[in-house]
Amino acid sequence: MSTRTALVTGGAGFVGSHLCDRLLTEGLKVVAMDDLSTGSRANLTHLMGRKDFRFVLQDVTNPFEIQADWIFHLACPASPVHYQKNPIKTVVTNVVGTLNGLSLASRTGARFLLASTSEVYGDPDVHPQPETYKGSVNPTGPRACYDEGKRCAETLCFDHYREAAVDIRVARIFNTYGPRMAVDDGRVVSNFIVQALQNEDITIYGDGQQTRSFCYVDNLVDGLWRLMNRDDIGPINIGNPGEFTIRELAEQVIALTKSNSKLVTRPLPMDDPKQRRPDISKAKRVLGFDPTISLAQGLLPTIEYFRKAIQPAM
Repeated sequence: MSTRTALVTGGAGFVGSHLCDRLLTEGLKVVAMDDLSTGSRANLTHLMGRKDFRFVLQDVTNPFEIQADWIFHLACPASPVHYQKNPIKTVVTNVVGTLNGLSLASRTGARFLLASTSEVYGDPDVHPQPETYKGSVNPTGPRACYDEGKRCAETLCFDHYREAAVDIRVARIFNTYGPRMAVDDGRVVSNFIVQALQNEDITIYGDGQQTRSFCYVDNLVDGLWRLMNRDDIGPINIGNPGEFTIRELAEQVIALTKSNSKLVTRPLPMDDPKQRRPDISKAKRVLGFDPTISLAQGLLPTIEYFRKAIQPAM
């Protein structure tokens, strides 16, 4: 039996590179595709030169033809700083990029997994958020390029499933953190760690009582692997249900880094969700998914990664 090949779009990104590692460990051949707009070759340096790994420099908004049994579609800026920098490109990446991937899957018979997001729930009226919740999204706000882009990507997946029998999987990914996040990522965990390591003021938006649930990247990748190997097409929430206020996260980071940083507040951005916590009962039941790494456990290697990453600037 020939070895299965997996295509990972966004493969040089934070999550994508960790997924490449896991797929290779599982014995697959891997093709990582990325335009390096937010991903980094450095995330894949340790894989270059392997016979079972190949990197392709490619923008997913341009049609692509790569033979693969599985397609993991992760290509899209995922932090507000990056996806709001060029919102039109973000929408196009979500819609056209997903359409190109689904078209390839339709032509080749590949199984296609969409890395969707908890942002499809918007600023939720239901807490925690189950997959049955339809969401509360502002389609004209500054976050809509990502939120609505991912919602449309899900629509494309299910329409291809119904009309063309494409073998889809849809994962709704909640806040994820870990090594290989970009220093300028703009997400709350990376922001707080970089500020704390440099003893700068830690910026909290609003009163800091808004909540998030943080999943360590190894647990997330395990969830994606499990979903691709099951028959349920989703959508399925993948995340850690442990819920923390933003202020609690900041205090943990300060304690673990032994920082002298002080907390400062800024106005809350428009449409920023007040609560975010996944209901993962479906993932537990269908996938046997169990995110075992606590926030404190996951922050330690993440902090060490950032300590080395910013060392030249310190």
